[in-house]
Amino acid sequence: MNMSNLVRTGAGLLMPFVLVFGFYIVIHGHLTPGGGFQGGAVIATAFVLLIVAHSRETIRERISLGFLKNTETLGLMLFIVTALIALAAGIAFFGNWLVNTGSLFGTPVAFGINPGDLNTGGVIPIMNIAVGLEVLGAMSVIILAMLSVVRGDA
Repeated sequence: MNMSNLVRTGAGLLMPFVLVFGFYIVIHGHLTPGGGFQGGAVIATAFVLLIVAHSRETIRERISLGFLKNTETLGLMLFIVTALIALAAGIAFFGNWLVNTGSLFGTPVAFGINPGDLNTGGVIPIMNIAVGLEVLGAMSVIILAMLSVVRGDA
């Protein structure tokens, strides 16, 4: 069952803002309250918004269950690989191998008050991205599974 044109149009207008806000929460997780789990939940809320505006069947045709499972797997693999790179670099498991390298997320932090530079997080932003992907995939699969049980498709 499709919703009215007003609901679909409103969801279409709101969707980019929800996605940008979710990605903002993920990327700024080491500087502000939030992070991968919270941002992933917000992004999954955008997925729910699509389901409400259109229908579960329409969304299942456009976004496959396999894609969502692969998103979850990608997040888990990125998380584990980031931790294992630390072992390969000769530091502790989940060690911050990007600290003070001057590369992406490895800018040294200046002494004193830090206004919050995105490049100073080390491996934490990478871990937040990994968790965000995993939560997005997992919550979306759970939502689709719950809707299938409610409709009697399972």
